[in-house]
Amino acid sequence: MLMAATRWGGGEEERPFLPRAFSVLRAPAAGDELHFLLDDVGPGTNRLCELQAGAQLSLVGPLGIGFAPPPAARRPLLVGGGVGIAPLAIWQDQLRLEATVVLGFRDAEHAAGAGLLSGTGGVRIATDDGSLGHHGLVTDLLVSELEADDRAEVYACGPPLMLEAVRALCAEREVAAQLALESGMACGFGACFGCVVATRDGYIRLCVDGPVVSAARLDSAAVPGAPH
Repeated sequence: MLMAATRWGGGEEERPFLPRAFSVLRAPAAGDELHFLLDDVGPGTNRLCELQAGAQLSLVGPLGIGFAPPPAARRPLLVGGGVGIAPLAIWQDQLRLEATVVLGFRDAEHAAGAGLLSGTGGVRIATDDGSLGHHGLVTDLLVSELEADDRAEVYACGPPLMLEAVRALCAEREVAAQLALESGMACGFGACFGCVVATRDGYIRLCVDGPVVSAARLDSAAVPGAPH
C-alpha cells in the first residue's frame, strides 16, 4: 500500500486519498530498493508519478498471498495485461524456471514494459491496435500456447475482463490457473472488508486471502467495481 507522505489528497478542504495497492515489480538482490510500475491514470497515481528523488513515501507491506510454484512436470505460462505485468516480473525472478510469456497492451507505447520479462523463445506480445506484435487480444496468444502444449500452470494478472477470459479458457481446457485479482483496497490488512469477492467457497478478502486466487475457486474473475 503506497501513498505520498505529503499532498496526498484533493486539498485542505477535501478528504485525503486512500493508499494505492501495488505489486512490487522487482526487488534487487543488493541494496534497499523496491521497484514499482505505475500508470498515471488518476489523481493518486498522478501524485506518485510526480515525486522526485528524496521525496518521502508511506509504505505498508508486504501483504497478501502470492503465486505458488507449479507442480512437477508442469510449465509456467505467464499471461499479463498492462501494468498487470508487474507481479509476473517479480514472480519470474523468484521462479528460476524457464517460462512461456504472453503479454497484452493497448499499443506499442504501453508495451515498453515487456522488456522486464523474458520468455522461452522470447516474449509474445499482442496490442489492441496492432502497432506491435499480434493485432488482437492476449488471450489469442494464450489459446495458441495451450493448443501447442496444455501441460501448463497459468499465472495471470491484468484487467478483470482479461482475467475472466483467461479463467474461462483454462476451465474449458482443464488447465490450472492462478489469477492475481484486483479490487478496491482501503486498508490492506483485512480490517475494512472493502475488497471482498465471491468464490465457490464463500467470500474472501483479497488483501489477506489473495490477491492470488486459484481459478478453480471462481465462477467469475470479473470483480465488480474493479478498474477495467
